[in-house]
Order: sequence, then C-alpha cells, then structure tokens
Amino acid sequence: MVKGLYTAYTGMVNEMKRMDVMTNNLANSDTYGYKKEGTTSHSFGEKLAYAIKDTSNYGLDKNIGSIVYGVHLGETYTDYSSGSFEVTDSASDFAVSGDGFFAIAFTNKNGETSVKYTRDGAFTVNAEGYLVTADGDHVLNMTGALNQDAAEANWVRVDPTIDYQVDGLGYIYQNDQVVGTLGLADFDNYDYIEKYGENLYNLVEGGNVIAAEGTIEQGCLETSNVQVVDEMVNMITIQRAYEANQKVITSIDETLQVATTQVGKL
Repeated sequence: MVKGLYTAYTGMVNEMKRMDVMTNNLANSDTYGYKKEGTTSHSFGEKLAYAIKDTSNYGLDKNIGSIVYGVHLGETYTDYSSGSFEVTDSASDFAVSGDGFFAIAFTNKNGETSVKYTRDGAFTVNAEGYLVTADGDHVLNMTGALNQDAAEANWVRVDPTIDYQVDGLGYIYQNDQVVGTLGLADFDNYDYIEKYGENLYNLVEGGNVIAAEGTIEQGCLETSNVQVVDEMVNMITIQRAYEANQKVITSIDETLQVATTQVGKL
C-alpha cells in the first residue's frame, strides 16, 4: 500500500466537501436571516506506539511510532453571529437585535404542522389580518414561541385596516392599545437546533426553549452574515489545496511507473 496515495486522495475529498459548504454560503449570501456554515478537519486514527517494556501483550508484535492515513471532515458548524440590518420601512418587516428567533407554524407538504424558528422577519399581513411568511406559514405569538404550540389561537393577528406598531419586546399596538405579541424565543444550547432548509431551524430532542434576550426592530430585515469577499478568498485557498493533492498523486504515479518499468532493468 502506498500511503501517499491515500493521504492525497482523502485530502482531495476533504477539499471537495469544504467547497460544497462554501458554495452554499455564496448561494445564500442574499438570503435574509441566513447563517453561514464552516468546516473543521480531522486526521484519521493513528497507530500509537507501545512502550517497549509493556508486557500486557507479551509475545505479540509491538508497533513503534505513528502513521496518519489522511484527513477527513471533522464537522460542519453554523456561525450564529448577526448579519447587518437592511432598512425597508415596511411595517411587516422585522429583525432581531441580539439573540433570539421568530417562531413559525410551519406546514409541510403532507399537511403536518410543527414549530420552526427563523431569523428571517420578512413577513406580510394577509387579508384576514394574520402575520405570515413569504410561504404563507403563520407567525406565532409569545405563548406559541415559548411553548412550541402552533395552534391557531397562537397565530399573530392584527386589524389589516389599521396601522400597527411593534416595540422591542414584541408587543403589538393599534390605536395605542396592545392587541397581541410577536413571539421571540431562544435556546439554552445551540447544539440542539438543526437547519431546516436555508433559514429555518428545528429544535431536536434534548433542546430547551428559553426566553430571548434580543429585541425586535420593526421596519428592517437582517441580511445574511456571509462575507462574499472572505468566501471568495476561501474558494481560492480550497482550489489550491485540491491542486496540491492532485500533484502529489501525479508525482507518486510517476515514481511507481519508474519503479515498475526501469528499476532493476538490465
């Protein structure tokens, strides 16, 4: 076995996976509320050295030194840092300043409804007065957001014929009267949320919903936290690393060709 071939091969596969993550970030650089992803690398398991005087495996061969067979993707993580705000002056557009997520009564293609969370506050008010997403899913009030209850009683509703204002705590005012709340929730551990689509999040088993410390800003939207220039620089770095591994394989192939066709030839 030529270990250099395996090392170069795993390096190429690792760079391909990194490129997939990076291109997905670029594709969503204009998606409101999108949080960019990153990757880590990890070496494959090593053959550890055994002490010469170790008699626990008496009579068996003992390995000296270590051998690393290559690299693989350690994990894909999400950067939850805030993106910049884009002012729209639309009453139905909202952004979260600080930590927190809006809660959505999401209905899938099978008609099953569950609570999802998002930083994308590009909502609209339909003819019935309900605050909905661009896909028509209903936005939840504070009770629904904290209790993960997508029931109709927890849908945010206003009088569509009257102007409304939302303060930083999520209270909705019409004619100087509180008519409802806009839900905002957070999680005690972000390791227990997973992406659903591009800008929705699902709480997995073991995670807990807590009250959010962030505040709501009306009339603006949070843009993606992807920095296009940084991602383009990463693209160049990944391409060069991929090409370097290609050159390693080419060099080893040429060496093997010489070994099999010329070494020992009279």
